[in-house]
Amino acid sequence: MGRSTGSADLPLHGGRVPPWLATRMAALGRVITEAIVVHAGRDEWLRRMAHPFWFQSFGAVMGMDWHSSGITTSVMGALKRGLQPVQRELGIFVCGGRGRHSRRTPDELLAVGEQTGLPGAALAQTSRLVAKVDSAAVQDAFELYLHSFVVAEDGKWVVVQQGMNGERRQARRYHWLSEEVDDFVDEPHAAIDGPNQGTIINLTDRRASRSRQAQLELVAEGPDRVLATVRRLRETPEPQPTQQALPHLSLPAHHDVRESDVVLRRLHGALAAAAERGPKDFSSLLMTPGVGARTIAALAMVSEVIYGAPHRFSDPGRFSYAHGGKDGHPFPVPLRVYDETIRVLKGAVEKAHLGNDERLSAIRRLDQQARRLEGVVEGKPWQDLLMQERRASPGYGGRTVFGPAKAPVETTKRRSPKRQAKADPKAGLKEQLSMFTKAGMPRRRKS
Repeated sequence: MGRSTGSADLPLHGGRVPPWLATRMAALGRVITEAIVVHAGRDEWLRRMAHPFWFQSFGAVMGMDWHSSGITTSVMGALKRGLQPVQRELGIFVCGGRGRHSRRTPDELLAVGEQTGLPGAALAQTSRLVAKVDSAAVQDAFELYLHSFVVAEDGKWVVVQQGMNGERRQARRYHWLSEEVDDFVDEPHAAIDGPNQGTIINLTDRRASRSRQAQLELVAEGPDRVLATVRRLRETPEPQPTQQALPHLSLPAHHDVRESDVVLRRLHGALAAAAERGPKDFSSLLMTPGVGARTIAALAMVSEVIYGAPHRFSDPGRFSYAHGGKDGHPFPVPLRVYDETIRVLKGAVEKAHLGNDERLSAIRRLDQQARRLEGVVEGKPWQDLLMQERRASPGYGGRTVFGPAKAPVETTKRRSPKRQAKADPKAGLKEQLSMFTKAGMPRRRKS
């Protein structure tokens, strides 16, 4: 059984994930996965992995470039490394990957079958069929180079694979989920959606059933019957069935995160929730030493990735506000905040495994509060929020692929390097959160 659940068009980017980020992505990916499984079960995690908007937001909250093709490779690699130590406990196995790793997927699935009792040979055949459908049966000028197959211990699975078009400098990601469809060659997709980039060949369409049959007959009987069928189709066109559009994510080429890429009311709601719920939940309930206001703001974004509804992931760039981006967009990755986020989530998940879900419930309340507040609070423009983060970045251990973060030029002019090093690293966030608070409460919009 298999179903294509959506696709994403992304700018094609090169480069590698630095080790300091790769290890953190593996840790954060693991703990977010565990939190979702504890809260909603494996099936829900598989469904989220099969949703292109959620997947992109998942990668953005990990500190990857919010819009690039590299999110696919990096997220799947991080999950493969991060979940490996707990795969038997979670019942989730990540196979395949990019390039030569994708070609090893069938062998890895056979090994999973030996460990779990699942039909490894059948899973390997499914892996090959899914790859063939999106590379041969559907020819859209994107050549597959990544194939990741995630299977649960009950046999349900999700496939994330990606192709590239070098001429257009674009990548396309395909998501599959093992639900509702039991034929890989007769409309396994609910639809095929994307910008019109020319004529494609789709032999999985119901209208192509005669073409598929004709190709078989061509081998046995020659081309005469095929030519007759083509003439008949020209005289009597088949009806055009209506297709339901799949979720399709198409991201811009610009590297910076712009205000138009973010639903600001959602971000303002998350920051206001951090200001309002933080003192209640993270001081008196979580009791986690070292957790600061900036970590609570990051957790407000992470909580939405764990608990948020699918329709709320239409602006993946917003989730880059949690931990920045490795190339410095929208700001450098704040390593100290990142590590605190992982530590808090890990502690909450460990408690939940022991039957105490108070800490996970506190994190969930951040998401609930953010949704309540986003329609009534006001906040500063996007560029002002980014500048505050960039000013505070050196104090948070900010880093990019180019090295440690430096204060913006305007800040450097006001302070000497020595004074800057002594500056309060939380000053930027305090200034940021202060715009939402008055006497400790969010500032509401006037009706």
